[in-house]
Amino acid sequence: MGVEEGSGAERGPAALVQSVDRALSVLEILAVRGEAGVTEIAAELGVHKSTAFRLVAVLENRGFVEQLADRGKYRLGVGIVRLAGATAAQLDLSREGRQVCEELAVAVGETVNIAILDGDRAVNITQVRGPATISTHNWVGRGTPLHATSSGKVLLAHAPEAVRKAVLSGVLQRYTDATVTDPDVLQRQLEEVAARGWGVTVEELEVGLNAVAAPVRDAVGQVAAAVSVSGPSFRMTPASLGDRVAPLVVEAANTLSRRLGFFA
Repeated sequence: MGVEEGSGAERGPAALVQSVDRALSVLEILAVRGEAGVTEIAAELGVHKSTAFRLVAVLENRGFVEQLADRGKYRLGVGIVRLAGATAAQLDLSREGRQVCEELAVAVGETVNIAILDGDRAVNITQVRGPATISTHNWVGRGTPLHATSSGKVLLAHAPEAVRKAVLSGVLQRYTDATVTDPDVLQRQLEEVAARGWGVTVEELEVGLNAVAAPVRDAVGQVAAAVSVSGPSFRMTPASLGDRVAPLVVEAANTLSRRLGFFA
């Protein structure tokens, strides 16, 4: 004897997976057909009309589908556009950012990275090594602390207030003697980063490693990533970070921002 819809057995993990699969199928149906009614969707899925209605209602509530008032049918909603836009933005960052990183790496001779904010860390999505680079360390895909890296400080300075508060109220881990672990000091640094347009770290993550980063903005002006240059402290001295490297990093970040559609 089959299990009736809505019973306790069907509310288990297997049923949840089935519901997700059916909801995705609804989106695929609408993507192919353009628009469809609940009856059509139910027939396509092979489920009762009430089940199809519940699936569509959840998707509509989240903005993934919308109803055509004059025909009672449904089509894909703006929520899909939002997800597609987020995916496209990351693809654009990787594609457009590669050339910018290559040109910057040649100009400074050091390693260049593009990082994005991922929760309470910065994650590098693109890396190019300059001609003077000796290390073979690959930073791509690696999460780094927001308070101890130049990219992290740039991203944190422009992050939603809730993210900043969470980091500043938490334990700031010490990586070297130079790591900033005082939240008040870090807060002042973030304000300076936002005001001058670039951030710097001097041996705060690793002894002997210095870095400079600048923000990359998307088409609507939001900070979507950070471009950074990192290198050994004997070449990237504290004096050279602001005088020589920072202007080049800012210029590269602005170039990438323009390629993403941002024009100040």
